[in-house]
Amino acid sequence: MNDLSEPTTPYVFWFTGLSGAGKSTVANALMEVLDKECKWRCIQLDGDILRTGLCSDLGFSEEDRHENQRRLREVVKLLLKTGTNVVVSFISPFAHDRQIAREMLEDKQFIEIYVNTTLEQCEQRDPKGLYQKARAGQIKEFTGIDSPFEVPANPEIEISGAGTTPDQSVSKILTYLKELEA
Repeated sequence: MNDLSEPTTPYVFWFTGLSGAGKSTVANALMEVLDKECKWRCIQLDGDILRTGLCSDLGFSEEDRHENQRRLREVVKLLLKTGTNVVVSFISPFAHDRQIAREMLEDKQFIEIYVNTTLEQCEQRDPKGLYQKARAGQIKEFTGIDSPFEVPANPEIEISGAGTTPDQSVSKILTYLKELEA
């Protein structure tokens, strides 16, 4: 599955889903294949990492979430200008913000990947203990608890975050890319 040649116009792989859905896990696995096997120029932008640097001054209000997404889009635009493929793993809870990202790109350049994992499954995983804190009232405006997550209406790819391995998910993404490039 690693016989994909690097595209002339770079892609944005925009992973979205609840906290703990598996976005970063699948994004990391995709990066391994694109970078190491396919030899694509690519970079990963992870929500947790940007929140500790570029967006460390933002909270989780709706306004701050929109600003977080605006900053992310600006970074994505800069990277695309260098010919770099961008793998984004952000909750991106609002459809409007994802649509703005889609509209700033050329046709078929934005690949929305919805990691569909139920709230119950994410709470069971809860790798960072965030859901437990949100349920206890220690974290306010937490996506899925007291702040909405708007499910993508028509993502290019939908992955089940439960019962699907990262390798199976990456295989599905690579199959999509091959069809797109055909």
